[in-house]
Amino acid sequence: MKKPRIISFVFILKNNILAKNTNLMNTQIEKKSLLLEMIAFSTIDGNLHKREHEFLWIVAQELKIDRTEFNDLFHQEIKPLVIRSEFQRIQQFYRLALIMHCDGILHEKEAKAIQQIAIEMGLNPNATKRILDLMKKAPNAIIDPKLLLKVFQEQHN
Repeated sequence: MKKPRIISFVFILKNNILAKNTNLMNTQIEKKSLLLEMIAFSTIDGNLHKREHEFLWIVAQELKIDRTEFNDLFHQEIKPLVIRSEFQRIQQFYRLALIMHCDGILHEKEAKAIQQIAIEMGLNPNATKRILDLMKKAPNAIIDPKLLLKVFQEQHN
């Protein structure tokens, strides 16, 4: 019963422009940094669940990172890279939120960490809280990308 959850995440990642758009990332360094941040976040609860690992591998493939390079990332320290574009920060926040829900268990450490990460990214705390609430209520934690962007745009007004 748990396996369809990862399949639905694969489908969403493959078909969700916001979750998979990598055209704005210019360098391999940016792509690795994004993935390193996701790896660090996925282990915040002390475990790397199989579904989280599978999800990370899907993202790595979308970023055109091969298996050897992907495996090496698990042995590297994260070197924070500032994401300049607000769209890219929202996109990364959404990916992190998806990975938070990927294992089907919401840990308190993950909830606190994602809120702190969002603040450090310069994202509006009210918008991120609203997104997390919407994801909690949504089937498979997936929300429409247009709604996601709308929530952040509303905070600008």
